Amino acid sequence: MSVELVRGLRCRLCGKTFPQGPLNFCTEDFGPLEVEYDYEAVGRTLTRQAIESRPRTMWRYRELLPLDEGPTVGRHVGFTPLVKADRLADALGVSELYLKNDAVNHPTLSFKDRVVAVALSKAVEFGFRTVGCASTGNLAGSVAANAAAAGLDAYVLIPDGLEQGKVLGATIYGAKVIAVEGNYDHVNRLCSQIAFRYGWGFVNVNLRAFYAEGSKTMGFEIAEQLGWRAPDHVVAPMAGGSLIGKIYKAFHELETLGLIDPVTTKMFGAQATGCNPITQAVKSDAFKVKPVRRPNTIAKSLAIGDPADGHFASKLIRETGGHGEDVSDDEIVDAMKLLAETEGIWAETAGGVTLAVARKLIEQGKIDRDGSTVLCITGNGLKTQEALLGKVAQPVVIKPTMADFEALVGPEVEAHNLALV
Repeated sequence: MSVELVRGLRCRLCGKTFPQGPLNFCTEDFGPLEVEYDYEAVGRTLTRQAIESRPRTMWRYRELLPLDEGPTVGRHVGFTPLVKADRLADALGVSELYLKNDAVNHPTLSFKDRVVAVALSKAVEFGFRTVGCASTGNLAGSVAANAAAAGLDAYVLIPDGLEQGKVLGATIYGAKVIAVEGNYDHVNRLCSQIAFRYGWGFVNVNLRAFYAEGSKTMGFEIAEQLGWRAPDHVVAPMAGGSLIGKIYKAFHELETLGLIDPVTTKMFGAQATGCNPITQAVKSDAFKVKPVRRPNTIAKSLAIGDPADGHFASKLIRETGGHGEDVSDDEIVDAMKLLAETEGIWAETAGGVTLAVARKLIEQGKIDRDGSTVLCITGNGLKTQEALLGKVAQPVVIKPTMADFEALVGPEVEAHNLALV
C-alpha cells in the first residue's frame, strides 16, 4: 500500500492539517483529527472488480484505510454477514430489513475488532511496543487479543463493575487489566494522562484518528453486500458517537469514488435512557451535547456520559434527516429476546438498544416501513449474560419417562403429532 494515498490528518473543526503521527487533537483549537485521503489516487486502483477479487476481510478496502503498508494485526477481521431478517421484519411491520451481524466478528465477537486491527497495525508502524485502551468492555477484549497475537504489551483500563464475560475476555489474553473506580469518563481521562506520560500507543487516545477509520469498513461492507447501494436507513448504537459517523463517511467515500449512486441514507442513533447524551441533544434540538454524569443502564458498553464525537453524531443525524431515540432497560431486554426468537441471533445489550430504538422509531413513523433498513449489531450476547438473568424461562425438570414428557407437552401436541403419522 502506498503512503501517498493518505494526505495526513485534518482538524474537524478548523481544517488545519498535520502529518501522520500519534496525535489526536488540533494544536490550534483542540478539535479532533481525522484522516484525509487523496481520493483521485485511491480511485486509480479501487474499483468494484478489484474489491470483489480480494479476500473477504475488511482489508479488501485497504486503499481507504490509513496504513502505509499492509496490516500486521487483525488480518482476518471483517466481512461479517448482512442477514436479511424477514421474520424480524414481519414482527416490526417493515418490508426490507437487514442485520449487520458483527456479533460473529473475528477474533473477539464485536465490531471493535475492526478499529483495533487498524489502530494496532498503525501502532506497529509508529514503533510502539506497549499499547492500551480505555474501554467499556468490547474494546478491552479486542485490544488484549490482538496485542497478544502481535506480541505487544497491553494495558487495558476499564470501569469497575463491568460484566464478567468482558473482564474475562480481556484477562485471558494476558493483558494487564486494571479496573478503575468510577465510570468510563474517569477511565478515559486517566488513559490520556498515561499515554502522554509514558509514550504508549493508546488506541482511543493518541491513535484515535486511525482507530476510528476501522469503523468505516462496516459501512463499506453494507453497501457491497446490498449489491453496491446504500440503504435508506441505518440504525446504529452510540457510545462515543464515532461509529454512526464513520458508517456514513464510508457511504460518502464510495459515492465520491463512483462505486455507488448518490447517498440519501438517513442515519438513526440509538442509546439507553440511562445514558443518552446524544439522543437527548437530538430530541431537544440542542446544539450542545450535555454530558450524563452518572450513567445507569444495563447497556454498559454504551455508558459513555461525555461522548467524544457526540457533537458530530448529533449534527450528522439532523443533516441526514434521521433521528435519535433511547430506550429503557426493560425495552432492551425485550428486544434482545425478540432478536433471538425471530432470527436466532443473540446480541449483547447494545444490540438490544439498537433493535428497541428501531422498533420505537418505526412506530413513531420516523423510519419508513417500505424503505430498506439496516440495524448494526455490534457485539455478542455471550458477553452480557447478566442482563438476562431472571428474565428468560428456566428449564422444566421432569423424570426420564414418556408419561412425564407427555404430561408436560399436553394432549394438543400429542394429537398433532399423531395426525402426521
